[in-house]
Amino acid sequence: MKKIIAFDCDSTLSAIEGVDELGRLAGPEVFAQVEDLTNQAMNGEIAIEEIFGRRLDLIQPTQQQCTDIGALYLEHIEPTARETIAELQASGWEVIIISGGFKACIEPLAAELKIDQIEAVPLHFKEDGTYAGFDADYPTTRNGGKPEIIARIKKEKKPDQLVMVGDGVSDLETQDEVDIFVAFNKYISREAVISASTHVASSLDEIKRIIY
Repeated sequence: MKKIIAFDCDSTLSAIEGVDELGRLAGPEVFAQVEDLTNQAMNGEIAIEEIFGRRLDLIQPTQQQCTDIGALYLEHIEPTARETIAELQASGWEVIIISGGFKACIEPLAAELKIDQIEAVPLHFKEDGTYAGFDADYPTTRNGGKPEIIARIKKEKKPDQLVMVGDGVSDLETQDEVDIFVAFNKYISREAVISASTHVASSLDEIKRIIY
């Protein structure tokens, strides 16, 4: 039996929102603008595609800053993440990450959790490490992108069971594509997500009782 479980990264596998922390590195004014845009998008008040490039234009993240955020993800890893992911993998679950965050930032966390497949937005850098744009065609830069990735995974891997865990509206959008959707509210409780979800967890180790 092939079983796949997909996790959002920000405010799920780790307490932080990576893009907001990149904004913080750019100064308080940029951080305030980026945080507000992120919250509007994750609450479903504004389309992700409307704010994705705007945030990066404000931040102008460097390659080194992405490395710093990678360390921050690990510093703020969800307390039960290591144990939960290891147990799921030992029980035959394939674990993947589907995120609207940035692949370069998420890679250290994925390595720590022994997760091979990262579906996250590639960033581009110049030779000196300064920002040179992002992959604007990547699905998670827009609303409906995570269901697109789920549909591709279903076609490619043909799982018998497929689960998605996340905190934002972009995660909730996968609910009709998966067997079980779990709204995660440990760090941020979004009413639009919680009210529409059959299952809610406030700790990653609670997911085991939902899916077994």
